[in-house]
Amino acid sequence: MLRVAGLRPTRQRVALAELLYSKGNRHISAERLHEEAEAADVPVSLATVYNTLHQFTEAGLLREVAVEGTKTYFDTNTDDHHHFFIEGENRVIDIPGSGVAMTALPAAPEGMEIVRVDVVVRLRRKDEDGDLSA
Repeated sequence: MLRVAGLRPTRQRVALAELLYSKGNRHISAERLHEEAEAADVPVSLATVYNTLHQFTEAGLLREVAVEGTKTYFDTNTDDHHHFFIEGENRVIDIPGSGVAMTALPAAPEGMEIVRVDVVVRLRRKDEDGDLSA
């Protein structure tokens, strides 16, 4: 997979790819992947995890999902789709199928083209009375 994407399969990249893809499609932060690597006795720094995730994204192996200014998740499902972000749980889940319909997009500025549209719908759990939790 790494070679096909044009990446050299170093020991650390292979180990991180195994952690990323062994559990099916999922959304993961760099910090969480680093925790999983430590638990699996994979000696890798957090900076290396960040660099590897960004290299995988640039190679088309991951999709970056930005939910807040500094909070980013990486999605192993690279197909076009949108996401729910559950506030308070810091969890990202896929919006099923064609759950979002785009009826019109603005024209791209001259010399530019629209590559992809990412929609993140923010959710918050209601309390038992039906009120939104704080």
